Amino acid sequence: MRIDQLLAGADPVFSFEFFPPKTEQGEQNLYAALGDLVALDPAFVSVTYGAGGSTRAKTIEIVKRIREQYGLETMAHFTCVGATVEELRATLDEMHRASIDNVLALRGDPPAGQEAWTKTDGGLEYSRELVELIKEHYPFAIGAACFPETHIHAESPEADLQHLVEKVQAGVSFLITQLFFDNELYFKFIERARAAGIEVPIIPGVMPITQASQVQRMAQMCGASIPEDLRRELQARAEDPEAMLDFGVAYATLQCAELLKAGAPGIHFYTLNRSPATRAIVSALKLARPWQKGG
Repeated sequence: MRIDQLLAGADPVFSFEFFPPKTEQGEQNLYAALGDLVALDPAFVSVTYGAGGSTRAKTIEIVKRIREQYGLETMAHFTCVGATVEELRATLDEMHRASIDNVLALRGDPPAGQEAWTKTDGGLEYSRELVELIKEHYPFAIGAACFPETHIHAESPEADLQHLVEKVQAGVSFLITQLFFDNELYFKFIERARAAGIEVPIIPGVMPITQASQVQRMAQMCGASIPEDLRRELQARAEDPEAMLDFGVAYATLQCAELLKAGAPGIHFYTLNRSPATRAIVSALKLARPWQKGG
């Protein structure tokens, strides 16, 4: 089922993001997490690409397996890095044959060890061009990423928002934000996006904090800020993994509850291929149902 159709329902959607593992143990962890999280009945799950499109085949393999083995709706991340238009079309054809209905269209990051973005000969340069390609030739629901704190390579917040407007006009029907830890950033971004004419659903992306070093590394990679009061709480628990996990679950649960109460169309969880924190958060949210207590 198309994600834009799922988002048209009355209740918010919960979705989980996974990445293709590099080792056999990592693969076992991934499917163990999926087995745990399937009981929460997510609206969909997504699977990322590696840098430079390095896991393209693995991404498609995992998406197929999730559909077949777990019966879950899926979304494949799809980038234009390191591929010609002909190669992009071949991968999209494979997705279509596999009955995948949803694609997250991204420009993508450069391959490992390469800092600057370089267009592949015979390929595409912008995610908008990828959206146009998909929209013209395939029936997928197309999603895109957005950045409450502005993309790290954007010329300015205004330019970043204009690029987003162009992607939506090209055929994007829903957006998922990069992770953030201050809800005001999401609320202000929604105001700016709506003022710019973007009307599609914007799903907040949330990463439960389980390790201080990990969350700091992830935040730095994507240009997300960590509020100073949150940073102090993380530092106070840096040597106590159990206390860190308890605090991270509590913080994310409160964060999600506020977002849902304010009318967010759902929550997309960056699981890092682990299940305990996400299970606890979603279970608590489904019991409390804060979206029914808005206002």
